[in-house]
Amino acid sequence: MLDGLADFGYWGLLLASFLAATILPLSSEVVFMALIATGSDIWSSIGYATIGNSLGGATCYYLGHLGKTEWLERWFKIKGEKIDSMILRLQTKGAVMGFFGFLPGIGDLMLVALGFMRANAPITMISMTIGKFLRYVVIAFGTDRILSWF
Repeated sequence: MLDGLADFGYWGLLLASFLAATILPLSSEVVFMALIATGSDIWSSIGYATIGNSLGGATCYYLGHLGKTEWLERWFKIKGEKIDSMILRLQTKGAVMGFFGFLPGIGDLMLVALGFMRANAPITMISMTIGKFLRYVVIAFGTDRILSWF
């Protein structure tokens, strides 16, 4: 499905990256590598993919933020004091876990959880964007290197 988005160039990559970073089980790497293989600028591809993926990650965070911590008390029988302690920890130190938002599968869930537990939004967004950027840099130059063999 996403491979057709490569026909739309960078804008298709932005959309594929956004959709892949939401809770939908999609992969933007197909479009990303297709653009690099067709000779698109590597840094522009990295930029569009990072922006789209970061916007999708921010969407996951804010979807989690819509949740109510009272649900944890009611459904999982977690005490309010423990929830408050976890929230305080996430607001100070835990927000940097957003860096790992690039991980397939659990990264999206981690961002939803950070939003749900009200982790510091600016720190979460910055660390998430750095992680996603570095991931695309590795994929881009890895793809370019592999293509140079052929």
